[in-house]
Amino acid sequence: MRFSLGQVLSWRMRRQFLDRPAETPAETIVERLCGVQAQVASAAELAVAVRRPAPGDSGTDPALERRSLIKVWAMRGTLHLLTAEDAPAYLSLMAAPRTWEKPSWQKTFATTAQMTAIAEAIREILPGRTLTREQLTAEILERTGDDALTGPLGSGWGTVLKPLAWQGYLCHGPSDRNRVTFTSPGTWIDGWTGLPEPDEAAVRVIPAYLGAFGPATTESFDQWLIRGMSKKASLRKWFTGLTRSGVLTEVEVDGRSAYARTADLDDIAAAEPVPGVRLLPAFDQFVLGPGTREEHIIDPERRPLISKAAGWISPVVVAAGRVAGTWEQTDSGITVQLFAEAGPVPGDDLAAEAAHVAAIIGCRPGLTVTTV
Repeated sequence: MRFSLGQVLSWRMRRQFLDRPAETPAETIVERLCGVQAQVASAAELAVAVRRPAPGDSGTDPALERRSLIKVWAMRGTLHLLTAEDAPAYLSLMAAPRTWEKPSWQKTFATTAQMTAIAEAIREILPGRTLTREQLTAEILERTGDDALTGPLGSGWGTVLKPLAWQGYLCHGPSDRNRVTFTSPGTWIDGWTGLPEPDEAAVRVIPAYLGAFGPATTESFDQWLIRGMSKKASLRKWFTGLTRSGVLTEVEVDGRSAYARTADLDDIAAAEPVPGVRLLPAFDQFVLGPGTREEHIIDPERRPLISKAAGWISPVVVAAGRVAGTWEQTDSGITVQLFAEAGPVPGDDLAAEAAHVAAIIGCRPGLTVTTV
């Protein structure tokens, strides 16, 4: 089956709730987007809020409080909001390559023996408790007796703790003022059943990804998941199995081969453009899902303006399913920088969207527009 790029981009806009349907809970948005990156908490809140029709509370904090959302290190090793129901499957695929057992990782951070000792300590320490990083580090050091772990455990990057999160032993708890806390998902989430086997997890995660960012290639999925570090044989097995079972279908998008969910084919073919303009926050899944190297979303020459140093992903202007510029909050309100090659962006639509976002974030409603 063949699709035009226009059909695909229009379908993705609606699948990612950029048409702002009414009565969409935060959990539904997070589930559909396959998680929301939460390294910057305000960006995660805004990612949910801009997908709702009226300015107001994003709903992420109440969802975290009732534990229907969980905050945990997941895709690409970054902090995410995930639904409590979906988190085990995503974590299973993150753990599957066992990247922390690679010699280069061990040489830089901790040996396999040290990671095993940390895991054993955490499994004893965290169930039923919520500890700050400092408290958790102190108890791990006491149990392991390995002072060499002091530096790695205390690092704000959490590198040696991430593999423990991927194995389902650790997640973030509620903030203690300005301090991060950790707890065990096994006692934090009611009904937590542990991680499924990777083959079982893939049956859930791959269709979910394609349901928001498809049609897509196996490479795009793997880059989004774990920066291309999945075992290639496993990827082939998962996608082949889902295709043979009828869950996925191989399609063409402007001559390029990709996979789509079979259930979505008719909707993609019938997709109509989403009118208007959208201002999306930093680290938005619209960009992260397909990846910043996806030239159908981001012009390659503009990528340095989107993907910046230290992993920063800029807030973007979206028109006709593509990134048409960037924006930022300033003292005067919203400042937009449009890309000339993206074509004209309706001024009235841009002004309306800027006013909408300004109301959400509580800044001045002024709009300044430049074109580069």
